[in-house]
Amino acid sequence: MSPRRDRNGRRRAETAGRRSERLAALVLRCKGFSIIASRYKAPVGEIDLIARRGGLVVFAEVKARGRLDDAASAVTPAARRRIGAAAAAFIARHPHLAQSDMRYDIIAVAGWRWRHIANAWREGD
Repeated sequence: MSPRRDRNGRRRAETAGRRSERLAALVLRCKGFSIIASRYKAPVGEIDLIARRGGLVVFAEVKARGRLDDAASAVTPAARRRIGAAAAAFIARHPHLAQSDMRYDIIAVAGWRWRHIANAWREGD
């Protein structure tokens, strides 16, 4: 594969990923959440979306694939550990949220179809 084609492929994937994250943010907003961070980066990992509704904080991983089932199953145990570590870093920087209920969600996206998997895993899974 030529470097140019590889660059174009990465650019398309980046564009598709951002579109999927915007769709996922809209889904959460429609469910009454406020988006408090997107693409949160910590030295230990990254979280696609962080949302809050009342006393609940959600750390959401957005996965886009050709099929919803493939997207839903694409969050590996290693990714879960990184997201958990990034969530701990986020809470350390925002101690006023430390007493909130917290959960980890997956928002699977395939084209314009989506599936929100609430409480997809628990800390330590």
